[in-house]
Amino acid sequence: MSSPSDTALLRVHELHKNYGDLEVLKGISLELKPGETLSLIGPSGSGKSTCLRCINYLEKPTSGEIWLGNELIGQVKDGKRLRLMSDREMAAQRREIAMVFQLFYLWPHLNVRDNVALGPIKAQGMPRKQAYELADAMLEKVHLRHKAESYPEQLSGGQQQRVAIARALAQQPKVILFDEPTSALDPELVGEVLAVIRELAEEGRSMIMVTHEVRFARDVADRVIFMDGGRIVEQGPSAQVIDNPCHERTRSFLGRMAVESA
Repeated sequence: MSSPSDTALLRVHELHKNYGDLEVLKGISLELKPGETLSLIGPSGSGKSTCLRCINYLEKPTSGEIWLGNELIGQVKDGKRLRLMSDREMAAQRREIAMVFQLFYLWPHLNVRDNVALGPIKAQGMPRKQAYELADAMLEKVHLRHKAESYPEQLSGGQQQRVAIARALAQQPKVILFDEPTSALDPELVGEVLAVIRELAEEGRSMIMVTHEVRFARDVADRVIFMDGGRIVEQGPSAQVIDNPCHERTRSFLGRMAVESA
């Protein structure tokens, strides 16, 4: 078994994921430092979203290790052996790695404040008054405090995604994963969500973001990883990878993205 890096908050080592005979992830290794924003880019089907879901153990990896600090994700020592965590153990660990999905998954029968407060109340046993205060603070952070009493159907898609971000923040996680958070939005609503993510990056939140917004990744991420065919093809500082890619596959992908966004 490998050991976690001294400087990494999150470390993924030789991550593989198979669905039957289909190998989706083929030995992914990456690190996220405290306060760093890392962006995963690449064509559809390259394994980016699967990588995030394995990091959060929403998908069980076929093999490989995921470390959060000195803690091995999804596995625990049982005597001298490792065993898979129980659902309860995994739920407690998963709170440290929040995830924002393409779709919002808000409870339609709950108002915005209750949607954000539900996790701290149910999962952490937080007193309702404290959870509501936390929810209001997180809604303020995403500029939606004035919508606390509204219901999801009364919000735009961009507002709903910002509520989903507030809900993730209310977990008080060590790492936030964003899985194409703007892909389900109308073009005119994308900017408001990206603005919130930019603010979180500027605060020094530790984040991994899958996105097709290449220029945004260049401007906001500290580092960019280009994935294709379940492998990491190229990685480095965001401006270097996006402005001066070394690999032909990276250049080809970025060229196609530039044409599509023109």
